[in-house]
Amino acid sequence: MSAKNKPNEIYITRIYDAPVKTVWAAWTDVEQVAKWWGPRGFTLTTHSKDLRAGGHWNYTMHGPDGTDWENRTKYFEVEKYSRLVYDHGANETQPPLFRVTVDFTETKGKTKMEMTMALATPEAAQETKKFIRKAGGDSTWDRLAEHLGKETEQKEIFVINRSFEASRELMFDLWTDPKHVAQWLPPTGMTMKYLRADIKPGGSSLYAMTNGEMTMYGRAAYLEIQRPEYMKYTQEFCDENEKLSRHPMAPTWPATMLTTVKFIEEGPKQTRVNITWEVVGDYTDVEMQTFMQARPGMSQGWGGSFEKLEEYLQKI
Repeated sequence: MSAKNKPNEIYITRIYDAPVKTVWAAWTDVEQVAKWWGPRGFTLTTHSKDLRAGGHWNYTMHGPDGTDWENRTKYFEVEKYSRLVYDHGANETQPPLFRVTVDFTETKGKTKMEMTMALATPEAAQETKKFIRKAGGDSTWDRLAEHLGKETEQKEIFVINRSFEASRELMFDLWTDPKHVAQWLPPTGMTMKYLRADIKPGGSSLYAMTNGEMTMYGRAAYLEIQRPEYMKYTQEFCDENEKLSRHPMAPTWPATMLTTVKFIEEGPKQTRVNITWEVVGDYTDVEMQTFMQARPGMSQGWGGSFEKLEEYLQKI
């Protein structure tokens, strides 16, 4: 929770690599919003929209399990390129769940989105926060980042964020010290061992992951590392001799991935990890399609690693 926010409020902030007019259009144009609104796996049907103070947005969220969620949003403030204030979660059978305020500010071509969700009580805020996380609601803002990447640069990316109760310095160490990384990064059911690790700009690493029956090897090349702010590296599957190979269960997965990890301070002992994945190097249309269609699976994979990281934080 931000220091300026009240106990009954949930605060979310993101910085998008797009001008505010582009971000505003993504939020307010019904054709664009249908491409990213809601958790991964959800789709959206807008029935009517009147974007003005006193206006409305009536829409249905379609869950991946077939459940429909009816929403009747009422707008209280609409300041073009600057602010939206509206109620969320109302329908014919229930009142709004909370009041949302979204502020947009542009600096050097990037847009900062600050969202505050105000609930009736601190207890309601905590329960809603748990529900949002369980439902994958935070992936909505990751999907927006992916949509903006497509709109501004015609680039397909995968984005995921997770906040941890740890200082930025500690979180940076957990990502750059091999003895820490091996404890939480491998997928559930697998263990990881570094065969070589030189995690610094210009350095590289070779590692093995196994579930006891199958062993996969991978290598990383570290392009940029700035303590405690970010790191950027490429990843490739390979064999034990570092010859380039493919994922044994996904032969059309792209050969080379670029990973950018940002460590964003949200408080003295809270850090948000922001990960961007993109395909680089030579790739085919089929491989790009594989990447695009795998976003839900990537969310689950990273989510599993994040759960292990949270458990590991309790042990150190």
